[in-house]
Amino acid sequence: MIATPTTKPHTGKDYLNLTLTATDKLERSPNQSLLPLTAKINDKDHLEIGGCDISALVKQFGSPLYILDEVTLRTACSQYRDGFKTHYPGESQVIYASKAWSCLAVVGVIASEKLGFDVVSGGELYTTEKALAQLGDSSQEIAEKIYFHGNNKSVEELKQAIEIGCTIIVDNWLELETLTQLGNSQSGSSIPILIRLTPGIECHTHEYIRTGHLDSKFGFDPNQLQAVFSYIAQQNVLDCRGLHAHIGSQIFERQPHQDLAGVLVEWLKIGSESGLNLRELNIGGGLGICYTEADDPPSIEEWVKAVSEAVIKACQRCEIPLPKLIAEPGRSLIGSACVTAYTVGSRKEIPQLRTYLAVDGGMSDNPRPITYQSLYRVVLGNRMSAEMTETVTIAGKHCESGDIVIKDAQLPQTHPGDILVIMGTGAYNYSMASNYNRLSRPAAVLVNNGEANLIVRRETYDDLIKQDCLPQRLLP
Repeated sequence: MIATPTTKPHTGKDYLNLTLTATDKLERSPNQSLLPLTAKINDKDHLEIGGCDISALVKQFGSPLYILDEVTLRTACSQYRDGFKTHYPGESQVIYASKAWSCLAVVGVIASEKLGFDVVSGGELYTTEKALAQLGDSSQEIAEKIYFHGNNKSVEELKQAIEIGCTIIVDNWLELETLTQLGNSQSGSSIPILIRLTPGIECHTHEYIRTGHLDSKFGFDPNQLQAVFSYIAQQNVLDCRGLHAHIGSQIFERQPHQDLAGVLVEWLKIGSESGLNLRELNIGGGLGICYTEADDPPSIEEWVKAVSEAVIKACQRCEIPLPKLIAEPGRSLIGSACVTAYTVGSRKEIPQLRTYLAVDGGMSDNPRPITYQSLYRVVLGNRMSAEMTETVTIAGKHCESGDIVIKDAQLPQTHPGDILVIMGTGAYNYSMASNYNRLSRPAAVLVNNGEANLIVRRETYDDLIKQDCLPQRLLP
């Protein structure tokens, strides 16, 4: 876990020392680290990630810039994958929650670590399928790796998923009946599905990211499941393989997931007694990461161990064989692997009240502060050893008073052109980015061993108007 400091960090360098005492950095659980595992300070007093100087990256690729550390991402993948192999004696599969960040390169790295993918839209499904095909996967391999979520999948999306052959996680009666109709209207193999249920388990997270309590838009209520099982048992076109539930995101407690395991296993037994061949159990994801030094999530292995033991114990109690255990982490795989670099611009000082320091991005590349009141930490990437002497509010450049990246941030004295680095921006930053105020969405680079590869190009002004249409009748 992250160490609780006795004093606040005095320099950017101090943030490199806030992680517990692993002899080797790569032994750390990435979700417990504020900065990517490869972060270091070079002889120019600049922050380096993946062997790449942050200031040099901004000079080459511009800013704002997402900088994704490949080593940190791969380490999180391997800790999840190997953790289940160690602690769960049955079959297991880790699938990445693509909504955290979906692009071809992210799929490529995660696929090479033998993880599967959870997708929640036709666009994420398309991206994942195209990336896996480019990597050489067969149609069958692609189908086996993808699980398709969503509370209101369109008919077109369902047809897309059926054509690919991936597992569809069914969320409601309309979807269940639509899948039956689609399956009956075409010949071929049955449609693999999981049933999502709402387990009624609360967890202490933001209201918008709690999805396991009964008042949720996701999943079947438990009192519907017997009818659901009976319906599926009569449909030859549906191959119901198991159950799924997800209780929320940015969770630090282990007990909610242990409770969830017990609920799911009990329903797995009831479903099997209803004549279904249920052999998969998807426990969801939700493990949190460190956004500040006050955050204290369990390590990836601690979470995996707790979940595995809870499933094993519940299966023994219910006297059923161990199912294939599936987990779908997103934030804890990629959140800590990325930072965002900004360039400092204007400054406004309001005596005895506040100093605003503006950067060249904001809510269009990171909507989480204005949406969730999320907290972040920042360092001055081009002067890491400089003493933090002032408190400033880092403001975005958008025409919106609420466009504040960090309120009351501790920083050294800054100057226009300095590089600010915000930590922990791998999850829900790129994926929720917008063109608000017609700002171009940032570029992203993948860094490893001193090499930086562009994985998302910066949008141009031409890109901004590419989908616009000017009616002919408006032209002179």
